[in-house]
Amino acid sequence: MARCKSILTEARQIECAITLIKLGARLQVLESETDLSYERLLRLYKEVAGHSPSKGQLPFSTDWFMTWQPNIHASLFLNTHEYLNKVAELDEIDTIIKAYQLYLEQIGSQGLEPLLSVTRAWRLVKFVDNGMLTMTCCRKCGGHFVTHPHEIARNYVCGLCEPPARAGKGKAAGSLQLPAQPRAAAHPVHA
Repeated sequence: MARCKSILTEARQIECAITLIKLGARLQVLESETDLSYERLLRLYKEVAGHSPSKGQLPFSTDWFMTWQPNIHASLFLNTHEYLNKVAELDEIDTIIKAYQLYLEQIGSQGLEPLLSVTRAWRLVKFVDNGMLTMTCCRKCGGHFVTHPHEIARNYVCGLCEPPARAGKGKAAGSLQLPAQPRAAAHPVHA
């Protein structure tokens, strides 16, 4: 799998870094995907974002991707990423960028806030590449969802087909709201 730094010119690496910064990528992602020096990336980050980059380690747990709403968002992104991988000849980082931009567009068109940051999307692809996560087909809807590799595929049912009990109850920005279930009349009317 080719990365920005193995193929691209310095100008293209700067362009790649700027795009990632505008999408909200953490500095560690830029360091991993380009040959640009830390000092240069730091200056570029401050110039483009208007502030210093966030400090701290990148998220490393696969657990976040298994919770209900993040799983739906991660699955949407990863399906788009896998499709682009099959039909377009792009460097890996460009595939991540394009898939993430399409994810943002799709989520925005539904009036939702994105739950998946570009850094988490990048990490998700790394988890899949390293066999820590995979995609499993839901036996009810046929959609492909992010799962642990040891998931029993023939019995897997996604969180859209069988949402958790409290799913869709919150009013938080970005939360998926499930349609209200019609209530049975308390006193049936007899004609």
